[in-house]
Amino acid sequence: MNVKRFSFWVTCAILIFFYLPVLMLMVTSFNDSRFGGLWKGFSLKWYYQLFAEENLWSSVKNSLIIGISATVVSSILGTLAALSLYRYRSALQKAHYGLVYTPLVVPDILMGISLLLFFVTVHLQLGLFTIFVAHTTFCLSYVTFVILGRLQTLDYALIEAAEDLGANYWQIFWRVKLPQLFPAILSGALLAFTLSIDDFVITFFVAGPGSTTLPIYIYSLMKFGSTPIINALSTLLIVATFAIVWIVQTTTKEQK
Repeated sequence: MNVKRFSFWVTCAILIFFYLPVLMLMVTSFNDSRFGGLWKGFSLKWYYQLFAEENLWSSVKNSLIIGISATVVSSILGTLAALSLYRYRSALQKAHYGLVYTPLVVPDILMGISLLLFFVTVHLQLGLFTIFVAHTTFCLSYVTFVILGRLQTLDYALIEAAEDLGANYWQIFWRVKLPQLFPAILSGALLAFTLSIDDFVITFFVAGPGSTTLPIYIYSLMKFGSTPIINALSTLLIVATFAIVWIVQTTTKEQK
């Protein structure tokens, strides 16, 4: 077996390993049986029950509010942080780099406990705002390093040409640099939104009464054995995720 054929079969095996469980979950969501091991026919009853769960949709609303707000704020701050880290070289910027890099390596459970202690110390009531602050904290780091990587591959010949033509700093930023950074900003924002929607550990520590997010609600459903509804919800999330990825890829290609 040559190397190319071996690589092909290894790639196929990896794709099957990753996507076969997802496919099985999607199929099971249409199973009339409550237990996935026994097929009793095609049914949409779990989707009907899913849309009737008011508490679930309340948690979805909370997750979207936090996810969108954390994504917007972390994208703005991450872009500014990346520009600052790339442009300036000083001892202060080394400390800045360390602060931005730390959330990437600190375990989620440690970060959750630390944020909880901080909020309790400053007498900040746990709720949607504390979850927003926590999510912005770790999303900021991911956005910063995505954009920082793009800054290292920018076409600076265009910037030099703009300077030769008399453009000032802000004109260069808005008309030359920002369009080149837009795909990275969009990718960082998508990553931040995904991490925020998906986060459970940190959210579990900093959530308060009335601020249940979707991952926490799914966890509570798992404790009571409502697996078919979770399968239906997961299928909708998978479809939405693929749709968002397709939109982002299409937009990124158009920008290039």
